[in-house]
Amino acid sequence: MSNYIILSQKSWNKSLLEDLSLKTDDNWVLISSKDDFNNDNLKKINPDKIFIPHWSYLIPELIFNSYECIVFHMTDLPYGRGGSPLQNLILLGHKNTKISALQVESGIDTGDIYLKKDLSLNGTAQDIYERANEVISDMIVEIVKTKPVPIKQEGKPTLFKRRKPLMSNMNDVESLDEVYDFIRMLDADGYPHAFLETSNCKFEFRKVSKQNDNTLEAYVRIIKK
Repeated sequence: MSNYIILSQKSWNKSLLEDLSLKTDDNWVLISSKDDFNNDNLKKINPDKIFIPHWSYLIPELIFNSYECIVFHMTDLPYGRGGSPLQNLILLGHKNTKISALQVESGIDTGDIYLKKDLSLNGTAQDIYERANEVISDMIVEIVKTKPVPIKQEGKPTLFKRRKPLMSNMNDVESLDEVYDFIRMLDADGYPHAFLETSNCKFEFRKVSKQNDNTLEAYVRIIKK
């Protein structure tokens, strides 16, 4: 029996532990806190591999040099290296993408690729992340069972910038299609939702739907400043 770690602070990745325990006979450990992700704790677990479906922090060099760390990135690398891949993809008009499983190294999303799988970008960000979770589960099982040798990335890199909370302001969004995509791409647990502001209130938008060519409906949360 091998020991494996799932490293993620996102709620939708918690189900991976149960899912992978049913699919393999190995021991799976979830680390969701930055404080728990340290070399002393890893020595106790002694993982064969560390799988990283969603993590917002840099992996320390001491750790990725000591353990095989595999991160999952929601682009067809080397296209889309960098932060906020889902949001940047939707803003650029992509309807589909790939999840790349790659080796962690010192460069951001520059590591060798184990495998890639297709992913639809339909629905809210929450829908997409939960769908990605199922794909990542299958990818982890494939990596554990087939032990693919990672290969170097090919092609010209394209870089994405990590979005900041203030960029969720919809003040400059124009068409209804753009409004629809803007709201849905930020509609996930723990993300700064699309918003508009007046001098006295902040309006946050979720659960957007298309009613016809000229109308959208959405859930609005109004916060007094």
